[in-house]
Amino acid sequence: MTPHGRRGRIPRSPQPPPPERAAEVRRLFAEEARSERPDLAALCLLVGAAADGALDDTGIDAAQMELDRLAGRLPFRPGGPDAWARAVGRVLGAGEGFGGAPADYRRLESSLLHEVLRRRRGLPILLSVVWLEVARRAGAPVYGVALPGHFVVGFGPPDEQVLADPFDGGRVLAGGDARALVAGAAGAPLEPSMLAPAEPLEVVARILNNVRAWSAARPERSEVGLWAVDLGLLLPSHPARLRYERAQLLVGRGEFTDGASELEAYADVVAAVDDATAERVRGEARLARAMLN
Repeated sequence: MTPHGRRGRIPRSPQPPPPERAAEVRRLFAEEARSERPDLAALCLLVGAAADGALDDTGIDAAQMELDRLAGRLPFRPGGPDAWARAVGRVLGAGEGFGGAPADYRRLESSLLHEVLRRRRGLPILLSVVWLEVARRAGAPVYGVALPGHFVVGFGPPDEQVLADPFDGGRVLAGGDARALVAGAAGAPLEPSMLAPAEPLEVVARILNNVRAWSAARPERSEVGLWAVDLGLLLPSHPARLRYERAQLLVGRGEFTDGASELEAYADVVAAVDDATAERVRGEARLARAMLN
């Protein structure tokens, strides 16, 4: 996981693991997601294992050890929130080279923690996970901040909050920087509620949303959308419409029987609140079954 170890490696496209390993990853993910205190790094690495069959238990342990190593580079109790933010930025941004660029949005690896640790590149939310896990291990008062369209990291209590942008190498946000980020990403004003700490399961759900969006733009990689939906359905709280999305993916992949069954199950759920939608979905299920004839 060191910078020297990243050189000379031929890029590859992550491919999901075989069925037995995939089932084990889902089991571990569900167990961790439903634990009393879900571990963000563990969940993100299991997302990586669902995406990449090359990531085995040894690789997961190595990624956790890399986070520990990076945490060991931070100074001991550097000071208040601003000092913490700048210290983490110096180590991870300037020192280790973590950051992002527009091209990173086009790569699935940018949403996989083990690949972000290897490449030092990723989406804002995954780079923020690195900041969070490294700083947390060092004792920093740190948490994720899910701004619309751009995830950042917060240090300190609300009245002393300091924000840093890992995508920009850990730049400390000053004055109207956060307002500008929100306005640019969502065209909306910054509300105080947007600065609240994000819980680990919220972070994981947002990561899975990003993966699903990546897959939706690449129909030839529908298997990516399918495992992302499957993991999303294992979170204690998830939108019922994920069942509909899963059904559509199955039908699109030619798995008509399973897709029809999912459509019927989703119709049963929405029937309690919307008969018209339920009947429309049942019609889609009948069409899917007709594709078998």
